[in-house]
Amino acid sequence: MEAGKLSKTFVMPAYKFHILCTRPLDELIIHKAALKSIKIDLGSFIRTENIHSKETIHQIESFQPKKITAIFTSMNAVDAVTKHLSEKPNWKIFSMGGITKEKVYQFFGESSVVATAKNATALAEKIIANISSKSDEAVFFCGDQRLNELPETLAQKGIAVNELVVYKTIQTPKSIEKNYDAVVFFSPSAVHSFFSVNTLPTNTVIFSIGKTTTATIQSYCSNMIITSEWPGKEQMIDRVLDYFDSNKK
Repeated sequence: MEAGKLSKTFVMPAYKFHILCTRPLDELIIHKAALKSIKIDLGSFIRTENIHSKETIHQIESFQPKKITAIFTSMNAVDAVTKHLSEKPNWKIFSMGGITKEKVYQFFGESSVVATAKNATALAEKIIANISSKSDEAVFFCGDQRLNELPETLAQKGIAVNELVVYKTIQTPKSIEKNYDAVVFFSPSAVHSFFSVNTLPTNTVIFSIGKTTTATIQSYCSNMIITSEWPGKEQMIDRVLDYFDSNKK
């Protein structure tokens, strides 16, 4: 059999549940769901673009020789920043968990990371507990749709944060034709984009990462929402699979 081709004897499972995930997933995760009779469709409702202005690039490069406290809550911010670093800087890093943490580890090394957390509020508390002085230069590399919890919590403790917007989020709404048993959301931006052109049947279960995403969903519908505080995609899909495993008819 040629590489990459399925055997003719392979029989696709009969799907009991159909899920829409609004962020790309690894094929292994999709296959794992299929083995449980769960079909996952992928549909992105936002896209991100790095900010390529000379001013932004210059600011990123100017931080490289400095001993700053760097804060990342998004994998997109990590990608946008590391693209303009010619070598690993001597930064103290605080990072969200999940794939954001993995990308930070890949470029900066695990030893550069002071602390990670599952959400922005918890990360802010760890920064407050670990930052050496209020005079330390703290830089929050973020997107143009960044949430308020982290900078506001730090400001309340007198910790000044230099916010540098390194990427922007663009809504890409599209109409869906299928009625799904569940929809999975990872950000408020994707929620806004999705509901700008779609509605959901009341029996559709919604899975959400984080309290802010959940609050955004609640502004559009009254469907059942299952919230995960862990930022990882795999953990979220595991929660989806567990839910439908226990609700099979």
